[in-house]
Amino acid sequence: MSAASVGLPGRRSERFYSSTVGKKAVMAVSGCILFLFVLGHLAGNLQIYEGPEKLDNYSRLLHSMPAVLWGARITLLVMVVLHIWSSIQLALRNNAARPTAYIKKKAAGSSYASRTMYWSGPIILAFVIYHLLDFTFGTVNPAFQEGNVYANVVASFQLPLVSAFYILAMALLCMHLYHGLWSMFQSLGVHPPRYTLALKRAAAVVAILIAAGNISIPVSVMAGLVK
Repeated sequence: MSAASVGLPGRRSERFYSSTVGKKAVMAVSGCILFLFVLGHLAGNLQIYEGPEKLDNYSRLLHSMPAVLWGARITLLVMVVLHIWSSIQLALRNNAARPTAYIKKKAAGSSYASRTMYWSGPIILAFVIYHLLDFTFGTVNPAFQEGNVYANVVASFQLPLVSAFYILAMALLCMHLYHGLWSMFQSLGVHPPRYTLALKRAAAVVAILIAAGNISIPVSVMAGLVK
């Protein structure tokens, strides 16, 4: 077996990723993994309605498995990097393909969610960083108590600006998920045209439910329902 034949799979993978289809596939797969995390994170967050003991026990359970926890964190970090890097490369490629800007740009055939994907992503990333500083490291939460997740959430969301930023980020996440979920099937090549409308509707329902579940937490804190 020659050296050229041994290196062939690697070259094929490199050529695939360098193509537009390959970058879209990477975005779709990484986005799918991040979506599963969002679902799991929401399920954990909603335990706040079962009281402080339930939520704090859930946090202690996660921290009792450091290998699993750090494995998940590293995987998520890699997926975030791949997702962002692929989106940047696709944006640069799209711009390069049309060096002359439109005289008057019309949003024909695109949704508001799809047109905001490139700037909603960075805002969501900024929120995630702040979210970690708030609830994981406690550096921006003056009332932070190590291991007391319920109290930390309540203390943070009692601040109107923090709650407002959270709600804005969840609204952007809703739009990001809506476009990302249904376009993911197209990127992976499993997108029968007759199911396009159904996929878009399903994506909208899922995105709205996720956003509503997350937004309900700061709203409940500010309304005094969770205290």
